[in-house]
Amino acid sequence: MAWPSIFQRGTLLSQFSHHHVVVFLLTFFSYSLLHASRKTFSNVKVSISKQWTPSAFNTSIELPVEIWSSNHLFPSAEEATLFLGTLDTIFLFSYAVGLFISGIIGDRLNLRWVLSFGMCSSALVVFVFGTLTEWLHFYNKGLYCSLWIVNGLLQSTGWPCVVAVMGNWFGKAGRGVVFGLWSACASVGNILGACLASSVLQYGYEYAFLVTAAVQFAGGIIIFFGLLVSPEEIGLPGIEAEENFEEDSHRPLISGAENEDEAEPNYSIQEDKTITQVKAISFYQACCLPGVIAYSLAYACLKLVNYSFFFWLPFYLSNNFGWKEAEADKLSIWYDVGGIIGGTLQGFISDVLQKRAPVLALSLLLAIGSLVGYSRSPNDKSINALLMAVTGFFIGGPSNMISSAISADLGRQELIQGSSEALATVTGIVDGTGSIGAAVGQMRKLMPRQKVTDCWSHSNAWGELIRKEDLRTTNVPRETRGYRDYQVRSRL
Repeated sequence: MAWPSIFQRGTLLSQFSHHHVVVFLLTFFSYSLLHASRKTFSNVKVSISKQWTPSAFNTSIELPVEIWSSNHLFPSAEEATLFLGTLDTIFLFSYAVGLFISGIIGDRLNLRWVLSFGMCSSALVVFVFGTLTEWLHFYNKGLYCSLWIVNGLLQSTGWPCVVAVMGNWFGKAGRGVVFGLWSACASVGNILGACLASSVLQYGYEYAFLVTAAVQFAGGIIIFFGLLVSPEEIGLPGIEAEENFEEDSHRPLISGAENEDEAEPNYSIQEDKTITQVKAISFYQACCLPGVIAYSLAYACLKLVNYSFFFWLPFYLSNNFGWKEAEADKLSIWYDVGGIIGGTLQGFISDVLQKRAPVLALSLLLAIGSLVGYSRSPNDKSINALLMAVTGFFIGGPSNMISSAISADLGRQELIQGSSEALATVTGIVDGTGSIGAAVGQMRKLMPRQKVTDCWSHSNAWGELIRKEDLRTTNVPRETRGYRDYQVRSRL
């Protein structure tokens, strides 16, 4: 088993220039900001649910319409929670569709333009959704759904573009550990979003959206003026030229090129005409590449579980254990910490073994036990945080590997060296399929709750009005209360 060249003494520092460091940081924080804005919505669900439901029931049963003001959308917190879950599902479906489209666009347009446009436009949509509507006291279900569909499409420009840029700058040598560390951008974004939301949540949930949207918009401006999408833009050799001088021993996904003699001339990028020869492959060709469909389907199952934690973990902690919303937001960070450690360590191990699949398979098997253990977590913050970190290690780690390092491997196969503009398309296919799986999971969670929600809302309102009537007629004889209950029931 050969030790990867990037880990040999002195190789790591000599291989990367300051341009590599700048690209690493810019792409890292650009996607972190995109994920922070998504996490903000997850962290303020309790506050939004309270804002959209009546704060108190009217003491009079003669005018039941007045038990909530005109700005409340739902008669109960349960129905508000159901709508929030519907927004998650809408976002994931639009995000999945956008990933397929954004990957194709990213391989045909300047990646910097696409990424900057997506970040700035998404920031404006988030601002309108969470801040402007609250300032204007304008609440409308159709508007919320429309804005979140647009937000999903705009957010989808992020991941294919940043993975493609990283794939242009970092070759196969040590890609597992480099991309494993870099893929922590999503977890760092979750942590950043949780911290920003919890810091201003006391002033109102609209300020959580305002802060994250402002920071994301500023990040989009920086990306537009500062990101270099490939080494060729500043006259440096591309990664294909560097890999031409060393044996390609890191092939976790493909057994080898069938015609290496035909692919070898395409490695040279010393002349300008080579860059002009690069041609983006079609969507169908990208799907037919070895490993793309298999890893896409596996990622769909994995992302279903991962995004269940992403969307509902703070809400679950707050409602199941009775912890304050700000405390639940901060505690949920430990899941992302486990994902950061898991992605980096498992990427390092896969580089040493020069294989990805065995590491992923073992991690996912252990993830089953971690999920069972976390489902039985006691009402203790320390134990809950520990189990949460272990679960994030075995679920978030493989998720980061598939969406970053393995996607880069798939998009840089030897079979497409003559048409290497496939990285964004392949990344969009893998992540888009994963998002469809996550959306189906969210939708499946909502479907069986619809009838239960309707029954719960009706029985809760009926019981509340009965209780209010009890306070007003405590001296009514027992034999007359049946008629009174009938009257209240008829009003519902």
